Amino acid sequence: MGTLQRILTSFFDAVLAPLEALGMEWVLILLSGAFGVFALWVFKRISPQRAIRRTKDLIKGAMIEIRIYQDDLRLVTRAIGRVLRLNLRYLALNVGPFVPLAFLFVLLAGQLVTRYAFDPIPVEASASTALAGVGRTLSIDWEGAGDLNVRFPKGLDPVSALVRAPEQGRAFQEFVATAPGSFEIEIEGAGETFSKRVWAGERAQNGHRFPGVQPARLSGWEVWLWPAEAGLRDGARIEFHYPDHALGWLPGSGPSGVLLNMLLFSMLFGFLAIKPLGVEI
Repeated sequence: MGTLQRILTSFFDAVLAPLEALGMEWVLILLSGAFGVFALWVFKRISPQRAIRRTKDLIKGAMIEIRIYQDDLRLVTRAIGRVLRLNLRYLALNVGPFVPLAFLFVLLAGQLVTRYAFDPIPVEASASTALAGVGRTLSIDWEGAGDLNVRFPKGLDPVSALVRAPEQGRAFQEFVATAPGSFEIEIEGAGETFSKRVWAGERAQNGHRFPGVQPARLSGWEVWLWPAEAGLRDGARIEFHYPDHALGWLPGSGPSGVLLNMLLFSMLFGFLAIKPLGVEI
């Protein structure tokens, strides 16, 4: 899983480097549109196109029968029942091929969300003057939370004590950034050491492109949703909140905005490509 995500991340780094000169908005539009056309092309090859076409024709025939014999209750009832059965068959023929396409959509969404849905956390002038609630709350789910220790690098300062809840397997600590840059918070517990990446300040720093960030480092199947950091062992989770990033002249912001625009433009481009590709759907 981690190897595939690293390969995909390297691929998107190479693809997005020249495209980002057009602006974030056009990157989202072009990649989403390209995915919509590609998904339609794949759908044509993995779906039973003849069966879909025949089922649609049978539905049309049953609807015509209802129209012609609308005064014959017995025939109309039989035709309605046939329409309902054919619609269920039509849905089954279409839904199956969409399962692998949904997985591909998740992979693309993970790459775009981590790159464009969040802003780095703001930099505070001084941790000593930061009020409670101003910083970011680091939330850790880990077995043996009662023995956890958290080490913040220079540039990230805690503004509260580490609160452990061993009976829940959780721990919390608030922190602020006092310098811009990329940092790693180190966490030790139960004989293991792990970390959480933090990006603070501006999206572009010292000529480096924004690498993509995720608010949570996760385990299990959720790793597919968040490819910017490697997964943890089962049941573990480290999380804090990044500010949502506005999407320029596109609607929305944050993860929901990215997903909304992906759906909108992939469906729009896909719809425009239905006839040129000759797809039955």
